Amino acid sequence: MGGEVPVGSDPAPPAEAPPSYPNFAGKHAARPIVTPAEMLAWRRRRALVGPAAGGDHTEEEADPPQAVILTYQPQLFRAVIEDEPCTRWRLAGPLGQVHRLERTGGRVAVAGGFGFGAPVATIVLENLLALGVERLVSMGTAGGLQPGQAFGDVVLCTGAVRDEGVSHHYLAPARWALPDPGLTTRLGRELEAARVAAVAGTTWTIDTPYMETDAEVHHYRDLGVACVEMEAAALFSVAAHRGVPIASAFALSDQVSPDAWVPGFAAPELTASLRAIFAAAVRGLDRPATDRP
Repeated sequence: MGGEVPVGSDPAPPAEAPPSYPNFAGKHAARPIVTPAEMLAWRRRRALVGPAAGGDHTEEEADPPQAVILTYQPQLFRAVIEDEPCTRWRLAGPLGQVHRLERTGGRVAVAGGFGFGAPVATIVLENLLALGVERLVSMGTAGGLQPGQAFGDVVLCTGAVRDEGVSHHYLAPARWALPDPGLTTRLGRELEAARVAAVAGTTWTIDTPYMETDAEVHHYRDLGVACVEMEAAALFSVAAHRGVPIASAFALSDQVSPDAWVPGFAAPELTASLRAIFAAAVRGLDRPATDRP
């Protein structure tokens, strides 16, 4: 039995420092083994993209959409691709679907059907960037943290608390992840032009919706954080690491207070706000990257 560690015990020696996150110190100075570009190259070799994948996609690959809107609500995604002319971009990868909007000449696309949460959203983001996408807007629902908020209220995100796991593998430890200021301003102006009463505010990004505790809600409410969701901090961190602009906005779908959870996922105001955010995102993204707000 010498040298064996009993099940359930801590194999670390007592003198070792408490674990940090990520657990491996100095991770950010090391080289990733697999990159998005290498994964894309593997998919090409396996004929998962390109002419052998069911049609000649050479032109699609040479001319990717300039911008993509990431969506997480299946109803919104289905409504968009059913209501307006669009063409599926089949190179985008195995997760979900991407459709190019014909009214933008294919410059702007919408992505959806891949689920929700930071890990999958950032994989989709990385795949899109490897294919040449230049800027993005992430939009979806969030739980309101502040008193007086209503279902369908729109929050233009100005920062996200990094309480998920993904961001810490891309950036050094910090409380906040930030969106691109120029693209955020542009999105805000498009919302204002559409008479959407968006409130600029921060969000709390967390991986575990079933472990948002009363103490945490008290804490973030007192800090003035507007809402809670599952993707923003991770997406902002990956975009910052890759040097690509991203912005985000949310429509409030439920109320999260220290005493109760009140869902409003069927509220008609929520549907209207999501469509308004989407329309503003299309207008804001369908402009040259050098056209500063």
